[in-house]
Amino acid sequence: MKRIGLLFLGIVGLLGAAKAQQAELVDYVSPLVGTQSKFSLSTGNTYPAIAMPWGMNFWMPQTGKMGDGWAYTYDADKIRGFKQTHQPSPWINDYGQFAIMPVTGEAVFDQDKRASWFSHKAEIAKPYYYKVYLADHDVVTEMAPTERAVMFRFTFPENDKSFVIVDALDKGSYVKIIPGENKIVGYTTKNSGGVPSNFKNYFVIAFDKPFTYKASVASGNITEGGLEVSDNHAGGIIGFSTKKGEIVHARIASSFISPEQAELNLKELGNDSFDQIAQKGRDQWNKVLGRIIVEDDNIDNLRTFYSCLYRSVLFPRSFYEIDAAGKTVHYSPYNGEVLPGYMFTDTGFWDTFRCLFPFLNLMYPDMNTKMQEGLANTYKESGFLPEWASPGHRGCMVGNNSASVVADAYLKGLRGYDIETLWQAVIHGANAVHPKVSSTGRLGWEYYNKLGYVPYDVKINENAARTLEYAYDDWCIYQLGKKLGKPAKEIDIYAKRAMNYKNLFDPEHKLMRGKNQDGTFQSPFNPLKWGDAFTEGNSWHYTWSVFHDPQGLIDLMGGKAGFNQMMDSVFSVPPLFDDSYYGGVIHEIREMQIMNMGNYAHGNQPIQHMIYMYNYSAEPWKAQYWVREVMDKLYTPNPDGYCGDEDNGQTSAWYVFSAVGFYPVCPGSDEYILGSPLFRKVTLNLENGNKVVINAKDNNKANRYVQSMTVDGQVYTKNYLTQEQLMKGTAVNYQMAPKPNENRGITESDLPYSFSRELKNTNPKNKKK
Repeated sequence: MKRIGLLFLGIVGLLGAAKAQQAELVDYVSPLVGTQSKFSLSTGNTYPAIAMPWGMNFWMPQTGKMGDGWAYTYDADKIRGFKQTHQPSPWINDYGQFAIMPVTGEAVFDQDKRASWFSHKAEIAKPYYYKVYLADHDVVTEMAPTERAVMFRFTFPENDKSFVIVDALDKGSYVKIIPGENKIVGYTTKNSGGVPSNFKNYFVIAFDKPFTYKASVASGNITEGGLEVSDNHAGGIIGFSTKKGEIVHARIASSFISPEQAELNLKELGNDSFDQIAQKGRDQWNKVLGRIIVEDDNIDNLRTFYSCLYRSVLFPRSFYEIDAAGKTVHYSPYNGEVLPGYMFTDTGFWDTFRCLFPFLNLMYPDMNTKMQEGLANTYKESGFLPEWASPGHRGCMVGNNSASVVADAYLKGLRGYDIETLWQAVIHGANAVHPKVSSTGRLGWEYYNKLGYVPYDVKINENAARTLEYAYDDWCIYQLGKKLGKPAKEIDIYAKRAMNYKNLFDPEHKLMRGKNQDGTFQSPFNPLKWGDAFTEGNSWHYTWSVFHDPQGLIDLMGGKAGFNQMMDSVFSVPPLFDDSYYGGVIHEIREMQIMNMGNYAHGNQPIQHMIYMYNYSAEPWKAQYWVREVMDKLYTPNPDGYCGDEDNGQTSAWYVFSAVGFYPVCPGSDEYILGSPLFRKVTLNLENGNKVVINAKDNNKANRYVQSMTVDGQVYTKNYLTQEQLMKGTAVNYQMAPKPNENRGITESDLPYSFSRELKNTNPKNKKK
């Protein structure tokens, strides 16, 4: 096979160009990866997000019914419309959505009647461009977005009855047709929670063809000639006669602030043609994706890599706008006011603290600097940092992992935002719980601070998971406090609480186990029971959630040999499970069961770092083996490309990090733990202008083991790279081999950071006199 990395591929120009063009990075991306999903089994639970990186508005073809979280599924036959979406996942669902749909023959509004058959063979999906043929209407629909606007291009047949439907959806909406301006304006209030009472998404739609037909729609009733409607479910229909192949453009923008701001946002399109907008979007995606240049022969791996990188830079979503004076402002999803500064949303820290935010800190620190300002604004506007936001606080998952997101950014060197407000926020969140959204702050914090754990028998579900995550979050707070120069009397308590994970370790089973208020372990105990004391996993999955102190966990398990045996057992234990907590098999269980990797459940987040922990126990070759197994077997560039929920970039960023060759097991530390690089060569183009160049000689599917390694020409045996090494720019060279080198990376000096070791080294009693 010819080399593909940065080669010339003869592909047809996506925007109608007849000539072949050079393949660019965005050409490897498929937004359809992960869309072949359903309620009972997720292969990503994604939708084709036609959007700019971190854009405020995404657009998508809609195959599902109004309000269905599975808004686009690959196996569907019909498209009901093209929807502006802000949905982070089907489980959280959407907000501020509305849809547009071209039809011919009859002015219908009903979502089933207007739906059209389509084929993936007549569909093109790229991050910056989407095209599909609507067979029942003989209309080709194309769209190209900016951050807050989009242009549609409809190619109609010869027809006296060509229409465009605007559906502002239910739960309270408004539509006004302005014939003299070829325009439709309105708003939608549809949401799934997490919004103030005054929430609206205002939209403006401008056409380049006069209307010969106008109708308003109220709860399905079409009123010909109607120009304005406010209803539970409002809509509008405009129409015109078209010639064969006639093109009609629709320019659309929206705002969470006001109708006037929506008009301002429409100016993002400028006077550009459709093709110019699409080209600018293509250029922007190539620029963002170009931070990482991969060179390799395996085109499927390139497609998987860049499709994952695309997913890694969609969320968290921008939730700010630029006003008439050019200033950054946002509608607050917390108090309903329009306020200055940045705001971001649509991410769950339980998922994304693990490697998505560390990835931003490494490759896109300027974006995360803005996100940190947004977090400070969230605290000032709501009294808490978010744990799951969409667009405001949402009741979902456990943990207080905002502490990790804040600490990792500052400890990795990000500056230029209000860190003192964020310090106050993490301290507050560690000692309080939101009065209405119990997943925000720390549910059970009173028990945790007093007993050192959240008890199993006090009617707080998933208590062991909370305890383990709170302990890690306390370590993050301690490290941030040290960096900020906070007094020992203020932060030492967090160092002490960082060891609370030990309170749940059951030496009989060598696993974490729920503990009652009186200090006894929960009984009976089934390590294979999902949920209950844990979150979307079992004890085999959550036991490894000691990110900050693997050595402490190794010690509890009796040493490296016992630890490695328990790690090995995760893969050798059959995929057995107890689903009694849920009363049925949830999709996360099914995804573990069918992957043929024992009880390893990569489709959900709690265990995704575990493989890398072999580096802490002097068997790094096992990490190399299993990382490749996961990349080779559980990720593809196809519609079924994930082994569970993609989850706002986390599962994608795992692949991006792992394919490059390392992973941030402990956000808040400065170390990236080594695995097995997937590609022959990778170049990281850092924001500071430096480059990290990673070469892997003799790398292929069989040669997954690191035989030897140099960093800047010097032999390197450590099982990690540091932030400082990478930021300075460095050359990393691997010699890959088909068999493991069991003599490399096994000394104490080769092992990564553990908090136990830090405490031991800083304890005056352990220092030589």
